[in-house]
Amino acid sequence: EIARRAGVSHGAPRRYFATHHALLSAIARRGFEDLAARFETAVDPETPPRAQLERLAKTYVGYALECRGMFELMFRHDLLDSAQQRDGRTQLRTSTLPLFELLATLVDRCGKEPGAVRRPGAPGDSAPPPTVTAAALWAGLHGIAQLWTWGSLQLALATPPPGDEERDRLVTAVLDAHLGPVAA
Repeated sequence: EIARRAGVSHGAPRRYFATHHALLSAIARRGFEDLAARFETAVDPETPPRAQLERLAKTYVGYALECRGMFELMFRHDLLDSAQQRDGRTQLRTSTLPLFELLATLVDRCGKEPGAVRRPGAPGDSAPPPTVTAAALWAGLHGIAQLWTWGSLQLALATPPPGDEERDRLVTAVLDAHLGPVAA
């Protein structure tokens, strides 16, 4: 089907992709490149880290809702090649690392802002490391995206199909849960 849509012979993809997994991996790599480019466009380094995180989070969830099939493929490491690529590229699963590192850096910078509220772990514990908070934040954002595409959030919240306002409220709730509310 891919060959037909590309207007090439049925066997042509085999010339470039040894396996179905290699083809899916190449497609997913394009998705990561697209998402990274959207992050770069969305995040203004001159704004405070919390505002950058908010834009990044909205972009992430927006991408998931706009490019549902690609988004789902990008995080299916069980389907994608995890070996060194033939062209010398690193493992596809490491494509998420720069995006995660950006998230963790911004979480760390948020915790260092004057008046920042850092959520501790269990009572009496200090705040978790920024990477742990970033991972929990990422999981929350990914959960919003996935549950929305499955229709679960609409059912639970009795809301219509996704709109920017509802998406933004959910993103803000996840940010507040992990970073604390924005100081007034």
